[in-house]
Amino acid sequence: MIKLALFDLDHTLLDGDSDVLWCEFLIERGVLDRASFAARNAQMVRDYRAGSVSVQAFCEFYVSTLAARPRLEWEPLRREFLIHVVAPRIGPSAHALVRQHEDAGDLVLLTTATNRFITEPTALHLGIEHLIATECELDAAGNFTGRTQGTPNMRQGKLERLQAWLPSRSIAWHDCDATFYSDSINDLPLLAAVSRPVAVNPDPQLAIEAATRGWPVLHLDSRR
Repeated sequence: MIKLALFDLDHTLLDGDSDVLWCEFLIERGVLDRASFAARNAQMVRDYRAGSVSVQAFCEFYVSTLAARPRLEWEPLRREFLIHVVAPRIGPSAHALVRQHEDAGDLVLLTTATNRFITEPTALHLGIEHLIATECELDAAGNFTGRTQGTPNMRQGKLERLQAWLPSRSIAWHDCDATFYSDSINDLPLLAAVSRPVAVNPDPQLAIEAATRGWPVLHLDSRR
C-alpha cells in the first residue's frame, strides 16, 4: 500500500489565495490596471466561494493575466512574488505538517487549482517535489496564450488529474492509502475519494460537510 499525502495550497498551507494575491501583486506593480481589473477579480472570488463559477471560467480568468507579456519577462516578478508575498504567508505549522509526512516516507504531492507557473516556486519553497496544477497553454514561441491546457485541476478535475498522474509513478489508485488536506468545498470530490480527508481551516460549507461526515478538522497557523 502506497501512502500519499495530498495538500491543497490556497487557504490550506498558504494564508490566502495564490491567484488573488498574484493579481493584487500585479496591480501594485502597475502590470494590471486597478480600475478595470480589481472589481472583476473581487467578483470572481465571490463566485468561487459560492461555487457558482465554472471551472474553465475560473482558471482561465487568472491564466489570462499571463498573456500580457513574454514568458521570460515574468520570471523576475514570479521570484519577487514568492519571496515577498507567498513565503511570509506559509506558517511554521504548515511546513511542519509537510515535513511530518515526508519523514514518515509518504509520497507528498501539492495539488492546486492555481496554474503551474505561479505555484512551481511555492512547491519548491515547501520542499514538495510533486505538483499537480492547472496547466497553461503556450504558443509556438513558448509564451502564454492566456488559456488553459488540458483538464483544469479543480473540483472533479483534481480527482481526475490525480488518477491520471499516479500511473506515471507506476501506482494504481486502488493501491493508495491517501490523506488529503483542504479548506474548500470545491475539493469535495477528492476529499470524499481518499482514505483520510482532513478539513484545514475549512470554509463554512466544508465545515458543515466535515461535521456531518465526521472528518477531522485542523487549524494551521496562518503566518510565520
